[in-house]
Amino acid sequence: MARSPRGARPAAPLLEADVQAESFRQVRNAHRMELAEDYVELISDLIADAGEARQVDIAARMGVAQPTVARMLQRLVRDGLVVQRPYRGVFLTEAGEALAAASRERHRVVEAFLLALGVPEAIARRDAEGIEHHVSPETLAIFAAFTQAQAG
Repeated sequence: MARSPRGARPAAPLLEADVQAESFRQVRNAHRMELAEDYVELISDLIADAGEARQVDIAARMGVAQPTVARMLQRLVRDGLVVQRPYRGVFLTEAGEALAAASRERHRVVEAFLLALGVPEAIARRDAEGIEHHVSPETLAIFAAFTQAQAG
């Protein structure tokens, strides 16, 4: 096996261009969706807790400024995931509720999988927040089956 100039082993061989391009496309799509998923999941949680989701509360929990939330809410309205009511806050559409529920379930499955592997709870919760947006349905099903087998 050829060595690099510094004597280190080279990385695995390059994938075929179309295979690698598809992988990068999937990651870009996941990145585009992850913020929307985080927002609708948080909005759903706030509504369940307080009966509504206010922009100020979303900003505080997301750790961003209110103008950032306002821009994201405009996108979510445009995408048909939320409705804003003057002096009443933000509410999810049926599509927004479905996206929040799917995101919450993916998070639950990934976190349970990490816990079954022995990852400490706080780390599993934090890591699941990133992994949930990038895991394929096939991998998620395997995570769920593994977790059920460990419990069972």
